[in-house]
Amino acid sequence: MKIRIFIYFFLIVSLISCGVSKSVKHIPDVKQYSLEIPKVNKINDSTFRFNQNYLTKNKQQIWELYIKGNPLQLGYNNGALTQDLMQKQEEIFFSKVEGFVPSKFKQNLLRGFLKWYNRKMYLNIREDFQAELYGLSQYSSDKYDFIAPKFRRAMYLHGAHDIGHAMQDLMVVGCTSLAVWNENTEDGDLLIGRNFDFYVGDEFAKNKLVEFIQPESGIPYLSVSWPGMIGVVSGMNKEGIAVTINAGKSKIPLTAKTPISLVTREILQYAKSIDEAIAIAKKRKVFVSESILVGSANDKKAVIIEVSPKSFGVYEVENSNKLFCTNHFQSEAFKDDKRNQKHIKESHSEYRYEKLQELLQENKKLNPEKMAFILRDKSGLKDKSIGYGNEKAINQLLAHHAVIFSPEKRLVWVSSSPYQFGEFVCYDLNEIFSDERLKNGEFAKSELNIAKDPFADSQEFENYEVFKIIDSEISDAIKNDNILLTEDAIPEYQSLNPDFWWTYYQAGRYYFKFKEYSKAKIEFEKALTKEITTVPDRENVEKYLKKTNKKLK
Repeated sequence: MKIRIFIYFFLIVSLISCGVSKSVKHIPDVKQYSLEIPKVNKINDSTFRFNQNYLTKNKQQIWELYIKGNPLQLGYNNGALTQDLMQKQEEIFFSKVEGFVPSKFKQNLLRGFLKWYNRKMYLNIREDFQAELYGLSQYSSDKYDFIAPKFRRAMYLHGAHDIGHAMQDLMVVGCTSLAVWNENTEDGDLLIGRNFDFYVGDEFAKNKLVEFIQPESGIPYLSVSWPGMIGVVSGMNKEGIAVTINAGKSKIPLTAKTPISLVTREILQYAKSIDEAIAIAKKRKVFVSESILVGSANDKKAVIIEVSPKSFGVYEVENSNKLFCTNHFQSEAFKDDKRNQKHIKESHSEYRYEKLQELLQENKKLNPEKMAFILRDKSGLKDKSIGYGNEKAINQLLAHHAVIFSPEKRLVWVSSSPYQFGEFVCYDLNEIFSDERLKNGEFAKSELNIAKDPFADSQEFENYEVFKIIDSEISDAIKNDNILLTEDAIPEYQSLNPDFWWTYYQAGRYYFKFKEYSKAKIEFEKALTKEITTVPDRENVEKYLKKTNKKLK
């Protein structure tokens, strides 16, 4: 044991000393920027102001942030206004990490690894973005300084999103995006929809943030994410460039470079056309594989920029005015990529792609309401009931947010909780980035909102929320020998989501653990009759069934 500890210690020291000293000491040069330290005026519990910078919560419970200034001022304004929210997000995120890595010793190892792993990140992030992150980080919690100093921690958190994409075994994303134009929309204008299925728990998704950023240089833009995030996962600028990101199949990268959300942020702040967006993406070194769907009002179409650490491609539809993006690559650059081909065969990406094709056959000419209908769709192919929460569905009941963009009209609709079912709130970028909004004080263009989905008030949805609670209890019971379920727990659990394969797999694992092999066999066989999410998932059920049959002999 002592030898192992010594080896771990030696590895930490080696990693930290090997090329990390500069990154550990690095602080961006912020002296070039003028700064007024924000003095926030609290108007009420949900409205805060500093000069012409605002944070408010709308009636749909979405936070709306408007900030302007040079990079450093943007960061300070953002941090000062969102401090409580940002610190809450930090707490939620790091408590998840502590849940994954409860051992203090392993946490120390993790800190050493992070220093080494992120040693090149600062070399790949624009200096103005670093200045903004520096300003924002001044309002981070002191509680997590033991992980890393505030500025470095802010950079780590922007890279964590990419790591989540790369760690396929901990996959927290299965996003879906689509763009339609010309004969595929009611008015012929470009229309884009996206589900951002990034899940770090219900608490993390509570404080959705719509940011309206007016930078000193570049183009004003809207971004939808969470407090503490300056990168862009879904957004549109005042020139009508819209971006969404969808994870691709990645190797676990050897070192962090440019977080993908900062590439898309740069596109929004500086691009007015698809060609300009491609040029920006091409010059940045990324460390994961990602699809960036870019829609352009000026080009009146959309393309997908596909990036990875070693390849770069652009996918553009020919003889068609509709574009679908799930989680696999489609361009020539990745045609022979074995990892991508395997992902198409084994994951749920191709299934959702086919479901989009099916939905577009049924809904010929889309408008924002019809786009919302597609993003909310919970069924499988041919309207098959595949269980709530199945990642083969367009709506997996875990989305952080859904967004609809109308680039030519400069309109954006953002979903409110729960998931995509709440009212979609409409924002007009032409009005927001003008004196008009300052006169009326409102961000939303409420008369264009899309109504709440009735499913949010249904018994089925209520059942699903209870199902998630019991599912967590069953997972705990499978891991912990001291937890026993009541006799009616499993039947109740399965009655709440009867078409979902996972309910039977979980029950089978529980019975298997407690050596009730006859019951386990029945559950695994039931699971195999359902729409199982991926090929590895099906193989896992089959392995359990095989082991169960051996126990019964």
